[in-house]
Amino acid sequence: MDNGSTMKFDKAKIALNMEDIILEVHKALEEKGYNPISQIVGYIMSGDPSYITSHNGARTLIQKIEPDEILEELVRYYVNR
Repeated sequence: MDNGSTMKFDKAKIALNMEDIILEVHKALEEKGYNPISQIVGYIMSGDPSYITSHNGARTLIQKIEPDEILEELVRYYVNR
């Protein structure tokens, strides 16, 4: 349904979605016995989704956000504290 109006991009909503994704991925990695922090860092550094388990759809979820977007959000978090 296109009414001709311009859609507003809500970056805060995207960040919340990213938080949800990271938490779900963390939980799935933990459930499978992996070190979640190490695995997520491996994904961010390499961009290789094989660092993330496919358990509970975690690999599919993490691929919804680019590694550089995760890193950008982490830096923003620490700079704005």
